[in-house]
Amino acid sequence: MSNPTAKPTRAEAEAAVRTLLQWAGDDPSREGLQDTPSRVVRAYEEWFGGYDTDPYEMLSRTFEETEGYDEIVLLRDIQFESYCEHHVAPIIGRAHVAYLPRNRVVGISKLARVVEAYAKRLQIQEKMTAQIANVIQEVLNPRGVAVIIDAQHQCMTTRGIHKSGVGMVTSRMLGSFRDDANTRRELLALIGNPSS
Repeated sequence: MSNPTAKPTRAEAEAAVRTLLQWAGDDPSREGLQDTPSRVVRAYEEWFGGYDTDPYEMLSRTFEETEGYDEIVLLRDIQFESYCEHHVAPIIGRAHVAYLPRNRVVGISKLARVVEAYAKRLQIQEKMTAQIANVIQEVLNPRGVAVIIDAQHQCMTTRGIHKSGVGMVTSRMLGSFRDDANTRRELLALIGNPSS
């Protein structure tokens, strides 16, 4: 992350948006665009709110009263929107997050929040997949972690090659999900075909 003291002011950010509008060929002072710089900056605060969240802290509260539960915990179809760090174009998809608890579990909303924390940053899908799996492994120390992400990249559908309907699937398997073919097969059966 960049140095927070180097962060531009809101006025500087709005001025940058006005410059881009003018560069695109429009008049930022016309009625329809007068409030656009402010709206864009507010949208950026929402789209990139992940920089202000700590995924490690989100996972810190766990529960040990599980009656010895040690099978797969899976949260499927976590919808997310992210933004490509190369073109600031939307990445829209869903994540499947699973782990094999060792002796404690985490509230399921926390898994969705971790996905959201990393999605709300400029990203590439491969990095986001690894970040989610790595933080769960580091904080919970489970017997295994699996993250599968299936997403469409608007940088590919709305510009450049203009190919719509193309989905990208990435996965990160750690521990038992990587080492045990049976565990991996069970997970994939529970998820179904990630690209369907």
